[in-house]
Amino acid sequence: MPTDPPPTRNLIARGFSLVEDLVYIGLGLVLAVCAVALLVVTAVGFGANLFSGDLPAHIIPLLDRILLILLVVELLYTVQVSLRQHAVTPEPFLLVGLIAAIRRVLILTAEFGQAAAQAASTQLILELAVLSALIVAIALSLFVLRRKDTTDKVSKP
Repeated sequence: MPTDPPPTRNLIARGFSLVEDLVYIGLGLVLAVCAVALLVVTAVGFGANLFSGDLPAHIIPLLDRILLILLVVELLYTVQVSLRQHAVTPEPFLLVGLIAAIRRVLILTAEFGQAAAQAASTQLILELAVLSALIVAIALSLFVLRRKDTTDKVSKP
């Protein structure tokens, strides 16, 4: 029969748990403020470019900002999951990495399409190849993790 841990150990563990919760809450607030601020700045910039007629020239930075907002929101979700479960799970972090890699690929290809008159840069092609391999690796990791979770749920009575 296991013995109960000493009361001081429980008190220390609760203190650490409280500090962990406060850190996650602080991170969540900072990320939420960043997401809202980015959204406002992006909307104002979009409106200004739309009314000035410069929208086509600023479409790539606009796309970059929109994808950055999605990335920050996904980070906010990751903090929320960590706060709720009191555990760091790999899936939300892999999703953030996947979004970041896809964001970079989209921006690179948009910039490449805009600079079609120039010769294709070897560095650009190499970066796209590495990002493509990274996206495939992260997607496979997510697939394996989700498949493992479903087989764990099926095998448990």
